[in-house]
Amino acid sequence: MTRHTSSGSDVRAWLGLLVVLGPVLLVSMDGSILFLAMPGIGRALAPGADQALWILDVYGFAVGSLLIAFGNIGDRYGRRRLLMTGAVLFGAGSAAAASAPTAELLIAARAVMGIAGATLLPSALAVLSELFTDPRQRARAIGVFAAAFAAGFAIGPVIGGLLLEHFWWGSVFLVNLPVIALFLSFAPRLLGEVRATRPGRVDLASVVTSAAGLLLTVYGVKRTAAEGLTGPAALAVPAGVAVLAWFVLRQRHLDHPLIDFTLFRDRVFTIAVITGLLPLAAWSAAAYLAGVYLQSVLGVPVLTAALLALPGAVVLTVSCVVTPALVDRVGRRTALLVCHFSVAAGLLLLLPTTATGGTGWYVASTAVAGLGYGISFAVVADTAVGAVPPERAGSAGAIAETSNEIGNALGIALLGSLAALLFRLRGPGLAPTLDETLRLPGLTGPTAEDARSAFVTGMHGAAAVAALLHLVLGLVARRRLPRPAGNGGRWT
Repeated sequence: MTRHTSSGSDVRAWLGLLVVLGPVLLVSMDGSILFLAMPGIGRALAPGADQALWILDVYGFAVGSLLIAFGNIGDRYGRRRLLMTGAVLFGAGSAAAASAPTAELLIAARAVMGIAGATLLPSALAVLSELFTDPRQRARAIGVFAAAFAAGFAIGPVIGGLLLEHFWWGSVFLVNLPVIALFLSFAPRLLGEVRATRPGRVDLASVVTSAAGLLLTVYGVKRTAAEGLTGPAALAVPAGVAVLAWFVLRQRHLDHPLIDFTLFRDRVFTIAVITGLLPLAAWSAAAYLAGVYLQSVLGVPVLTAALLALPGAVVLTVSCVVTPALVDRVGRRTALLVCHFSVAAGLLLLLPTTATGGTGWYVASTAVAGLGYGISFAVVADTAVGAVPPERAGSAGAIAETSNEIGNALGIALLGSLAALLFRLRGPGLAPTLDETLRLPGLTGPTAEDARSAFVTGMHGAAAVAALLHLVLGLVARRRLPRPAGNGGRWT
């Protein structure tokens, strides 16, 4: 491979990075851009409780369950080719989502976008190895990549709120099309083709079982939260767990496993990957529930809700950018501890909110937790890419992004289901969601207030559970992670 030593090659590399960041920003942004749009989608399409959650998280599950498979496919058939194909599919899915007339078709379009997103992320990260052959420049480029990915998650609700102030809910998808067009125009000129030197076979059974196990399990949890322990829900959860267990066992006997579980024998790697999953789970659930809280409970206009989310977005993005320098000064161990304890503290700041007020607590919550969210992005990406040889960068990037995307989807699915369950148990029992309840004809004022209070109870329950999980993981990290010994923050 030719080394980029001339100034012209350096310019090409940084322009190539700029082009790659377009779809990266879109893929991460579309994981969160619907948080403030859900009340509008609810009014237009009237989705049920479980459909509303699927609209939000089917995208993340599609991305997360297929990332590693497409990382391997890109290693074998070419990462630029996969990037171009994925960009076209992402644009088509975005156009279909913007014009979806029913909740079912919107869910299907979001699934298509998720499949496309899974083709984009690992290849986008891996192509940096072709653009930047100098290790120092490559490290800087990966840092910019991580910051863009974090910024996409953070600004998604803000961009969504700004669009919804002037346009209908479908505009949050159409904003993707100009970026995709620019990428398709410039990528062939700036990005070189990259393949692994010894690509392995992609095991189709592993791809299918990992996705099926996740979806079955989550389907059962959602149905139980929305409707109680019915027949299908009671069967779906154990069936999903059994399929996932079979998937894990299968990986141990494959020459080219979809996930190399031997990497998790390293406690540092394990805690770092969990750090990629858990904070995103907390962030996505809190952002979604807070969006409904601000608009449907407090009656805050969508533009104001977007502006209230801005401080947390800024803190998250800046935290991701400065984390590498923070790690150099204080070490990875301290950075990970700050991550988990700051997220826990931020989530606990949601508990004083009430059905009559709490915007100040919400802003404080997002700002404090945003510090930890940003650290999680930067630490996980660096750990995953640095754990494998450069020719396996696609697969390594897929592991990092998988933890984020699966965390994003699981947060909405599991913590969102917990909030829905508490609403069903504590609410007036007239409809499974707050927005559906508030749209009922003839609803009295006291009943509406009961519904709003029940939603706040559900939000508090989800925030408390997420905070407890971060406190536990922080204590585990404090006990299990090695201390640095004057070596620039590296593990001893």
